Amino acid sequence: MLKGDFGWRQHTLLIIFATIVLAILPLTNSQIALPGCPEKCGNVTIPYPFGIGDKCHYDHPKDGFYYSITCNTSNTPVVPTYGDYVEIEKISVDGEFRVRNYISSICYDKKGVETYSSTSWIRITRFSLSTTRNIAGAIGCDTFSLFSGTRMESTNMFQTGCVTVCRNQTDVSNECSGIGCCLASIPNGITNITLGVASIYKHRDVQNFNPCSIAFVVAKDYVEEKGTPFSIDSILAQDAVYLGTLRTPMVYNWSIGTKDCKSALAAKNCLCKGNSTCFDAPADQWGYHCKCNLGFEGNPYLHDCQDIDECANNSSNSCEKREYCVNVPGSYNCTCPEGYYGKGTKENPCTVIDSNSASRKKLLLAIRIIIGVAGGIIFSLLVIFWFHWQHGNKKIQKLREKCFHQNGGHILQQKLSGRDVSIGNAVNMFTDEELKKATDNYSEDSIIGRGGFGMVFKGILPNKQVVAIKKSLKVDSTQVEQFINEVVALSQINNKNVVKLLGCCLETEVPLLVYEFISNGTLHDHLHDEGKMYSFTWDVRLRIAAEVAEVLAYLHTTISTPIIHRDIKSANILLDDKCVAKVADFGASKLAPADQEQLGTMVQGTCGYLDPEYMQTGELTAKSDVYSFGVVLVELLTREKAISYAKPENERSLAVCFLRKFKEDRLSEIFDEKIASDDAIEQLKEVANLARRCLKLKGEDRPTMKEVARELERIRCMTTHPWLSNDKSVQLQEESEYLLGEAHDFNNGYGNDNMNYSSSSQSRVVQLVPLDDGR
Repeated sequence: MLKGDFGWRQHTLLIIFATIVLAILPLTNSQIALPGCPEKCGNVTIPYPFGIGDKCHYDHPKDGFYYSITCNTSNTPVVPTYGDYVEIEKISVDGEFRVRNYISSICYDKKGVETYSSTSWIRITRFSLSTTRNIAGAIGCDTFSLFSGTRMESTNMFQTGCVTVCRNQTDVSNECSGIGCCLASIPNGITNITLGVASIYKHRDVQNFNPCSIAFVVAKDYVEEKGTPFSIDSILAQDAVYLGTLRTPMVYNWSIGTKDCKSALAAKNCLCKGNSTCFDAPADQWGYHCKCNLGFEGNPYLHDCQDIDECANNSSNSCEKREYCVNVPGSYNCTCPEGYYGKGTKENPCTVIDSNSASRKKLLLAIRIIIGVAGGIIFSLLVIFWFHWQHGNKKIQKLREKCFHQNGGHILQQKLSGRDVSIGNAVNMFTDEELKKATDNYSEDSIIGRGGFGMVFKGILPNKQVVAIKKSLKVDSTQVEQFINEVVALSQINNKNVVKLLGCCLETEVPLLVYEFISNGTLHDHLHDEGKMYSFTWDVRLRIAAEVAEVLAYLHTTISTPIIHRDIKSANILLDDKCVAKVADFGASKLAPADQEQLGTMVQGTCGYLDPEYMQTGELTAKSDVYSFGVVLVELLTREKAISYAKPENERSLAVCFLRKFKEDRLSEIFDEKIASDDAIEQLKEVANLARRCLKLKGEDRPTMKEVARELERIRCMTTHPWLSNDKSVQLQEESEYLLGEAHDFNNGYGNDNMNYSSSSQSRVVQLVPLDDGR
C-alpha cells in the first residue's frame, strides 16, 4: 500500500515538473534583457543592447558604454537616465528611444533687464536626433530661437531656428501659426544639440503680457496629439519659476556598432540573431539595425526571434475553425480534415465529400455554376474597375484644372499672350507629371535646399537639362494676381548674373517654379568653407561684389516694373564654374511700381541682413536691399558670418562690429588675412567705406544701388588700370560720371549711426533660414 502510494505521488510530481519546464521555456526566449539583469527601471522597459549595470549592456571596447543606462532608485518616481541627466521615457528595439529634456527660456523686467536665463542642451554623441520625428520651435512675442548641433565626428555647426514678433496678445491664436509661436525643421544627423533663445527688444514693449521667451525641441507626435506643445496663451504669461520646470519629449535614433551589415557579417560579430534581418542605418548614422522577420517577434539582438503562433488567436488567422489551423514557422496554413474538401478558411469552408455518384454530379454542376458566376463577377468587376479608372482620371484632370485656375494660370496665359517674346525669357508651362518624373516623384534624394519659403529639388528634364525646382511651403490665395505679376516680371529679367526662370507649374496645390541649375554652390559656401577658399582671391571677391551690385541696380532702375529682392545674402548668391555671380531666390521679392517709393509689407528676411529701418517701420524700399548688400560687402572683406552666436553678445552682429571697428579706425583687425596684402589695402579701405555708407541706419542716408555699382567699378579700375596717374584716374571717373549721371559723395563723415531698433505697431513674423543652404 505504501509502495503503491509512493509511485502515484512520484508520477504526479513528474507531471507537475514537466508542466513547469514547458511553461518556463517560452519565457526564457521572451526575455528582453541579459540573464540576471533588470528588465525595468520604474515603469520603463530596458531592452538589450541597452542595460542597467556594467555587464548588462552591449559590450564593445569602442562604443559599448553608449548603451549603459542609469537607474537611480533613490529618486521618486524611479526613472532611467542616459548619463546623469537625460530622462528616458521609452526604448524600442526598432531603433528609437524617447527622452525628456528641459526647454530654454529667458525673462526680462519692464525696463528690459534680464532677470532669468536658462539654456537647454544635450550631449549624446553616439546617437542622432530624429529629423522626421522632431521639430524645433519657439513661443513669445519678442523672440528668436536658434537650434545648433554637430554631426558624428564633425566639428561643423549646423543651425536653424525661427523668429516671432507680435504687438498684442489678441494677435496670438492658440495654434502654432507663426505669430506668437513658430516651428522649424531640424537638420538630419544632428547629435550634440544646444537650444538658444533671445529677444530682439528685450520684451520692453510686450512685458505686460509676455515677460519671457522659450525655445524647445519636441516630438512631432506630441504636437499632433495636442495641437501645440504648450498652451500658447498660458505660456505667454508665465514667469521663470514655472518655465524652469517645463520639459518636452524628444526622439533619438540608435543603431549598433560603427560598421554596416556587410562588414559586421563578414567579421562574424553581427548581433542579429536567428529569424531576423540586418538593415544598414541611414547615411547620417553609424552601424546597423536588426529586425525580426515577418511572422516572428522578440528581441533580435538577444536571442532568435520566436515564431508567432497565429493559430492561438482567431483574429490572427482566417481559418474556419481552430482545429483546421496548422502553425508553420513564420506563417500558418488552413487544412480540411479527411473526408472534406475546400480550403478550411472562412471564405472557403470545408464541405463533406458524398460518395454517392448523384451527389458528385450535383457537386460538379455546382462547381460549374460557381465557375460561371465567378467569371461573370470577375468580368463585371473589370468593367467597374475600368469605369472607375476613367472617372479617377477625369477627377484628377479636374483637380489639376482647379489648381491651375486657383493659382492664376489663366491670368498668366493672358499676360504672356500679349507680351513681346523677344523681351526676356520664354515662360514654359510645365505639367505636374513632367516635374514628378524629373524629380523621381520629389524624392528625398532630389532635395538640394530647404528654406523659410519652401524646398528646392534637383530635376532632369527629358532633354537632359538639369534644373532647380522650387516648391513653396504654402500659398496665400489672396495674393495670386501679385504672384503672377512677379512671375511675368521675373521672366522679363534678361541678365547673365540672375538665375534664369525657365517656367512654372500651376497644376499642383502650391505653384512650382523652375530655374536653371547652378552647380558650384553659394558665395556663403566659398567664404565659410575652408576647402573652397584656395582660389577665392580679392580680385574674384571684388568682381562678384560688382556683378551683384549691377544686378540690384538693374532690378531697381532698369526694368519696367522695379523689383526689390528683400533677401540679399551670401547664401542667395550662387556661383557658376567660373565663379560668376548669379543672384537667386526671389521668393521674398516684391514688385515696386515706379509711382511708389515705399511698400507696406510683413517683415521677412534673414537675421543679420535685415534693414533695421524696415524692421522698425515695416515699410520696404530699395534702400533695404542696399543695407543687405552692405552686409555682404563686409562678409567679403572679413570672411565672417553675418550672425555668430558663438561670439560675445556685443560682437555677434557682423554689421555692428564692423561699424564700431570702422569708427575706431581698427579695420585692419577684421580684414581677412588671406586678402589683406599691401597691394590691395587701398581697395579694401575703399570698399569698407562703401560698406559703411550702405549700412547707414536711415535709408535716405544710403547710396542707391546704381551709385554703389558705379563706385565698385571705379574701385576695380584701381587694379585694372595701374598705369593711370591720379589725374588720369580723376579724368576716368569724371568721364564715367558724365555718362552714368551725377556722382554720389562717398567721403562724408562717419556720422552717429547706432543699431538700437524699436518695433512698429503691426504684428509681423520673420522666418530665420539656415545660412548653409542657398537655394
